[in-house]
Amino acid sequence: MADEITALLETVGITPETFIVFVVIALVVVGAVVVVVTTRPILDIYPYLNPNAKVRARKGRLLTEKQLSEIADAKDIGEVENYLSGIPDYAPYLEKYPLDTALEVNLADNYNMISRVVPEKVQSSFKLMSKKVDITNIKSLISAKDVGYNVQQTKDLLIPSGSLYDLLEPLTEADSVSDILTALDGTEYASILEDALPRYEESQMVLELESALDKYYLESLLNSTEVPAEENSQILYSYIGIGIDLSILKTFVRAKQDGLTYNNISPYILTDGYQLREWKLKDLMEANDVSSFVTYLEGTKYSEFLSDALTEYEKTGSVTLFEKALDLHLAESAKSLSIKKPIGIGPIIGYLNKKETEIRNLKIIARAKKETNYPVSKIMELLV
Repeated sequence: MADEITALLETVGITPETFIVFVVIALVVVGAVVVVVTTRPILDIYPYLNPNAKVRARKGRLLTEKQLSEIADAKDIGEVENYLSGIPDYAPYLEKYPLDTALEVNLADNYNMISRVVPEKVQSSFKLMSKKVDITNIKSLISAKDVGYNVQQTKDLLIPSGSLYDLLEPLTEADSVSDILTALDGTEYASILEDALPRYEESQMVLELESALDKYYLESLLNSTEVPAEENSQILYSYIGIGIDLSILKTFVRAKQDGLTYNNISPYILTDGYQLREWKLKDLMEANDVSSFVTYLEGTKYSEFLSDALTEYEKTGSVTLFEKALDLHLAESAKSLSIKKPIGIGPIIGYLNKKETEIRNLKIIARAKKETNYPVSKIMELLV
């Protein structure tokens, strides 16, 4: 048999030695392919092992429905604070800050933790999310100075967190909005605010400055995952995109409730979302009222659950029902996306949305408990 193979090789001009070399090269190539195929899934999973371990540990400490119900049943804001002071995740914050501030700092710390531990491929998006506290603080400063708050009143509005807090805290002593904008020179927000300044000076409405910051944040967040190349990034892109679309819809519902047109609000919003493109947004604002606005959404993935909320809206006239429906949809989307990559980015998205929802619900309860005899049943209706 060996002689026959040798003779066959000689007829095509290949020596046995050359043939052996070809065989060795082929085996090496096949081996390399096998190694790549078998190790690639491990390489995709490995960067998420540590982040997911941290997230799962925190997920186990989220409030249960029973706990949330007990907090909603508290007699007053003091009882809410006492309850949360007995929960390890909130106790350290309540020792240092009032309840509202404690909740904001807690959430900011969660954003910061996640932005530090996630893999580099998706890190830019989470770092942007952690900057939301900076934007909130800038907006608070601007609003406070616009209405003439004193230094202490302004300080009370700031969240003691974020990369710009050390810069912003001394600005509570600024005399005017213009002084604040000047002090922000050199930050990434300087040019955004500078472009909006003429509109603010003409209208004397801080909305011009606040909306410019919001628009910049949402646009940056959407672009941070543009054209995702692998599945984890694709899932993150979907989650961010859906969240941005729902944020736009919240603005549109309120605008339609107030009888505003697309031209009225277009300078203040992101006019190209994830699935809601500019032409669709213009169509939506052609609707005569909130009811027909929902009808105009037919053909989008957001139509069905808003249609369900429309029945209740027609009874009460409250757009809060739509906002809750939008928040519920984001929570359901996060849950659905989280199980697509259970050993990848899934648990991170699932936890982050649950934490955001928990803080949102606690803030709703806190606001309600500051009022006298606010019905518990009404509070529960507002919770997501």
